[in-house]
Amino acid sequence: MLFQNTVLLNTKKYISTAVFFGNSAYQRLNDLIDSSGPSKLFVLTDRNTRQLCVKQFLEKLDPKLTPTVLEIPNGEKSKSIEQCSKLWEQLSHHGADRHSLLINLGGGVVTDIGGFVAGTFMRGLKFVNVPTSLLAMVDAAVGGKTGIDFGSLKNQIGIMNFPEMVLIDSIFLKSLPEAEISSGWAEVLKHGLISDRNYWDLCSNLNCLDITEWERIIETSVNIKLGVVEADTFEKNSRKVLNFGHTFGHAIESFRLDHSEKALSHGASIGIGMVLAAYFSVQLKGLDLATAQKIRTVVAGLYGIEHFDSNSRRRIEELLAFDKKNSNGLTNFVLLESVGQAIIDNKVPLELYDRAFDFYESGV
Repeated sequence: MLFQNTVLLNTKKYISTAVFFGNSAYQRLNDLIDSSGPSKLFVLTDRNTRQLCVKQFLEKLDPKLTPTVLEIPNGEKSKSIEQCSKLWEQLSHHGADRHSLLINLGGGVVTDIGGFVAGTFMRGLKFVNVPTSLLAMVDAAVGGKTGIDFGSLKNQIGIMNFPEMVLIDSIFLKSLPEAEISSGWAEVLKHGLISDRNYWDLCSNLNCLDITEWERIIETSVNIKLGVVEADTFEKNSRKVLNFGHTFGHAIESFRLDHSEKALSHGASIGIGMVLAAYFSVQLKGLDLATAQKIRTVVAGLYGIEHFDSNSRRRIEELLAFDKKNSNGLTNFVLLESVGQAIIDNKVPLELYDRAFDFYESGV
């Protein structure tokens, strides 16, 4: 069975961050607030989450607490320096100081910008992440990466900043539209591909929209991610495996954000990036073609197939120059020797780029 030897994180400590799951986690949060005695308590959210989740969340807090709710607009475009400036102004206006506590309640945009704002306001105030989307639960809210976009370039400005705790309650997934669940599933699939064949086999054959018991999936993915982070906190070496699919994926996401074509979700973009990386892996690392084809089939089933003409491909390739894993002007890719065996710092010949897009779009 997949979960027979899985270590769950209900009480496990990683990189000074405790991760707690389910309804009992709220008592942990109340205890943290009580013991730390923050001078001011703030909850950062976005408009959708404020409508769907804030009331439910506040009901779980100690009734004596009266946090100030700060709100940002929905969507990736809120991850901007302009929005940071507005939040810094609001924190100042409401009397925040270095002994205040910020609770980031929302998806990946909220936890990304919230952690960055917390780390930079008055040189740092403490914060807690309460992710409400699948993507944030299994990826954005854990691991310590925070940041904002620079124009259309994803996560170009940021810091490593670890929350005091992460509270994961899968009940919030019930508020999500199907597209948001599908978007987060790409990161779940990635965790299996880079570290655990059994997990990949299970998740690649599940319909993520039909899952009723999310706790095991979420805990396993969090366990995989934070195990990698524990071994290489500041991404000097082995943590880079978590970027599988993200090199082209972020370039594709940035391209669609910056142009008139329809935007692509993070999950769809990373899914495409994983297919491209799988093709490179077949050509350069001996990954079997059947595995690459299955990755393509799973991604196509989740997100459909996008088509990129020659001009679009060239513009996406130009964006690779801004990838954070680059060194000495060269683009580095994470590739697979096999499922569960990821290799970092690979150079890919330019002539393979178009062939990889052709494989993604047509399966050949």
